[in-house]
Amino acid sequence: MKRELTKCQLAERSISKKYRKEIWNPFIAAVKRYELIAPGDRIAVCVSGGKDSFLCAVLMRMLQRFGEVPFEPVYLVMDPGYKPENRQRIEENAALLELPLTMFETDIFDAADSAAHSPCYLCARMRRGHLYSQAQKLGCNKIALGHHFSDVIETTVIAMFYGGQLQAMLPKLQSTNYPGMTLIRPLYCVNEKDILAWARYNGLGFIQCACRLTEREAQEEHTGKRKEIKQLIQQLKKTNPQVEENIFASLHHVWLDTFPGYLHAGEEHSFLERYKENE
Repeated sequence: MKRELTKCQLAERSISKKYRKEIWNPFIAAVKRYELIAPGDRIAVCVSGGKDSFLCAVLMRMLQRFGEVPFEPVYLVMDPGYKPENRQRIEENAALLELPLTMFETDIFDAADSAAHSPCYLCARMRRGHLYSQAQKLGCNKIALGHHFSDVIETTVIAMFYGGQLQAMLPKLQSTNYPGMTLIRPLYCVNEKDILAWARYNGLGFIQCACRLTEREAQEEHTGKRKEIKQLIQQLKKTNPQVEENIFASLHHVWLDTFPGYLHAGEEHSFLERYKENE
């Protein structure tokens, strides 16, 4: 009699079979290209409750099992003040996907909710700090976040259109406030549409942003701008299907010689520096 597979086994099998080209291969490509994992790493895989972080956790577990580089994942969840139903959904999905969670609590939602200016920015900074701190206490040297290919593209375009700067999102970076800690983004090359397809295929439902602000203000500015950029990119893809791939490629092929100015290590530089050297 053929043994029936669990929901977790089916979810993993769909990654290695049906979505191998769309999810597994880009995931492995990012890990190798950007050297995200080294032997002996203890990595806090941060699970926020959304589709991206849960997929990242499943992929990291599969990589630990099948990969050549030995490392240890810890599945870390921070409760910043979730409503009981959101926390319950996270715990249910973790049980479904057989992920042993390490959970800790903070009051970040209270602090961000009372902020007069830039509550989303404050929330993001506080989350990052708490995750670094807790991961360090658990003996981890890295934290893994669920930012994906689409986040990279959208962040780049938002920075240019609304921030007046060419700024990207790195696949890994060293923490300046927590020495010895590194942030990695294993989904860096995985497109959001494929994450959505994987979740739908497996009948998985995850929480969205569960903060009070986005619940209270559906048109919150940051969410609105990102949605606007998503729509713009979809419109551009109708006449240029490769627009996302081209933006991504451009981040790896920056011709500084053609820029009138740029920042390096926080210091502003001008093309005139090079120009005068060649006079």
